Amino acid sequence: MNYFSRTKTAFEQYINAEAPLTLGIETSCDETAAAILRGGREVLSMAVHTQIPIHRLYGGVVPEIASRSHAERITAVVDEALKSAGVSLDDIGAVAVTSSPGLIGALLVGVSFAKGIAMAKNLPMLGVNHIEGHIAANYLTYEGLEPPFMCLIASGGHSHIVLVKDYDEFELAGRTRDDAAGEAFDKVARALGLPYPGGPEVEKLAREGNSSAYPLHTPFNADTTNFDFSFSGVKTAVVNLMHNAEQKGESVNRADLAASFQHSVVETLSKKAVAAALAYNMKTLALAGGVSANSVLRERLQKECDKANLRFCRPDMRFCTDNAAMIACQGYYRMKKGERSDLDLNPSAESFLSR
Repeated sequence: MNYFSRTKTAFEQYINAEAPLTLGIETSCDETAAAILRGGREVLSMAVHTQIPIHRLYGGVVPEIASRSHAERITAVVDEALKSAGVSLDDIGAVAVTSSPGLIGALLVGVSFAKGIAMAKNLPMLGVNHIEGHIAANYLTYEGLEPPFMCLIASGGHSHIVLVKDYDEFELAGRTRDDAAGEAFDKVARALGLPYPGGPEVEKLAREGNSSAYPLHTPFNADTTNFDFSFSGVKTAVVNLMHNAEQKGESVNRADLAASFQHSVVETLSKKAVAAALAYNMKTLALAGGVSANSVLRERLQKECDKANLRFCRPDMRFCTDNAAMIACQGYYRMKKGERSDLDLNPSAESFLSR
């Protein structure tokens, strides 16, 4: 009897249960995470092991080191999530695991571990898209939030404006043409001599600066009739400004430059996301992804949404960065619609939306 046949009854029980327990596993980049979710939105536990101290030595994520760290830590992280929730694997109804996008080696660790649990315990399993998981982080924060709504996803590897038609149905409204917002933050941080990860460090330095000191806006980003954006040029402008000043023997105010760069990115994301929400006649605009932890972006979006009479939703800070609760949440809603993965599930670096 194959895996699908052996887990048919367990899958039916999960779908029909009022509040089944889901084990979520996330290993797409540099966070080894596990979580236990009851129903779709009640987080019983979250366990995360961060690799930031390791990768900070190299100024960014080293894929091979990330994969090895996941392999070393994943058993302990899953055990911690189960213990914190006061449950065992025998209580779990299904496993949801990040299968795309991300670092292939890192994803393989999580997917392989999920397959092992699913086979050993005859549990249904589903591969979840990491970006969809970030969107689902809002469900964990707002009990009454339901599709449809517009969502701005800003992270280290992805920046999208997405129309969330249903829990499992999405339409790409806009995206970055080059660097993601978080990627641009990291590159500018490196140019400014700040440690990895760059986003929080740039935001910290920017608090001391004047955001109007260095105009960094581009015509493409200023056009709100086009919902795509570009951050490579803004990042390059920062680097060129520093190089030109160095060649002339002039000094650059790092805090002013950090504040000006952050202002440019925040303005672009905010205005285009709000414009997209209005163009699609949405009443709600949500924020998601690692950059959603940026306080300036959150404040700016709130102001723009208030002016446009839009409801603004943003995840609780603990759900902004990579975590497994959001993966379990998205897995729950997809499995409730009858979706599940077989043992031939393979990770992929591709995003769920492209043009």
